[in-house]
Amino acid sequence: MNVELISIGDEIITGHTVDTNSVYIARRLAEIGLTVQYKTAVGDDLPRMEEVIYQALRRTDIVIVTGGLGPTDDDVTKRAIVKVFKRNLVFHEDILDDIKRRYAERGIDMPAINQNQALLPQGATYLPNKTGSAVGIVITEEGKIFASLPGVPREMMIMVDEELIPFLQARIKQEAIRVIKLRTTGIIESELAERITPHLKLPESVRFAYLPSYSGVDLRIISRGPSQEVADENAETIAERLSEVVGKYIFGRDDDTLELVIGRLLTDRKQTLTVAESCTAGLLAGQITSVAGSSGYFACGVVTYTNRSKTGLLGVPEETLEKHGAVSAETAEAMARGLREKFGSDYGIAITGIAGPGGGTDEKPVGTVYIAVSSEPGVISKLLRLGNDREINRRRSVYAAMELLRRTILEID
Repeated sequence: MNVELISIGDEIITGHTVDTNSVYIARRLAEIGLTVQYKTAVGDDLPRMEEVIYQALRRTDIVIVTGGLGPTDDDVTKRAIVKVFKRNLVFHEDILDDIKRRYAERGIDMPAINQNQALLPQGATYLPNKTGSAVGIVITEEGKIFASLPGVPREMMIMVDEELIPFLQARIKQEAIRVIKLRTTGIIESELAERITPHLKLPESVRFAYLPSYSGVDLRIISRGPSQEVADENAETIAERLSEVVGKYIFGRDDDTLELVIGRLLTDRKQTLTVAESCTAGLLAGQITSVAGSSGYFACGVVTYTNRSKTGLLGVPEETLEKHGAVSAETAEAMARGLREKFGSDYGIAITGIAGPGGGTDEKPVGTVYIAVSSEPGVISKLLRLGNDREINRRRSVYAAMELLRRTILEID
């Protein structure tokens, strides 16, 4: 069965709000074997909303709408639904009681306007909202499934995970499916494709995709089969082949993050880490310590923007700064080594560079970043040639530094 997603709201079509809802829903649907064929955005305009919903119902089996279920005058999704399906709105006392209870728990009197949220199209099934007041709406008609969900991302995500996905799984004919996501970093998508393509032959039941982001490229495998055993076996066979070809770039699977993997490695080895940052200003330390339990292996993080702080706090020799500059392999190595030795950690990471948009020279343009990792055997550093976007440069530097640490720990070239 194929799916169309519809995002409703003037804020989306004017660019004031990024539509993250459809991305989340599409990802969750793919995990249960449903394919999104179309994604549509429409403003808070009743005739256009009706037109978009009619069109979606004609060309797909499942239509999922987000947004426009609030109690105010600009929330007109229900009005569009009842016109499309030719149904009246029916009042549900139990929904109103639940909304009143939620307001009472917060010590707030429910505004009278919220009574509108207890009105649902006749014959519709409603999906409870555990964190907000707008319930989800589901209508099944002539083999089609139509669902309307709240636009608030957190409310939508909980409703999708706990209500909509189980609802769909109980009503659609499915093959067994297995989804594996291999997470890579330190290599660009095109180079991955060049390495993988000659060695990968996919059976008809398996789909494969490259999913690039600032942190790396995910390799997604979707396998279908007449039984779960067959689907699992086919997916694992492809995953094993990919590991043989590009294994050194694969840092984890599925929901693994680089910071989580690093945390496991350090914890398992009972080792510690220190971090010295210049152009990333604490982003690396923040990323690593976002993992619960990181206090067990994260010893210290220092932000040193000036040469004086690099010398005073990290012990970077003044002659190194004078000869090579603050943005250099030599300075990055001295930063990583100095902090590691000062706190007696097993590993030290350092980042120094020109994030932009200013500060670049012909010799060292914006996007020039050096990262270094210090450990007992010695210090290694790497030059990154990034772009002109300050925020992207900082983020990419963080992931590159964590990957250099991972490879150092695992002794990967």
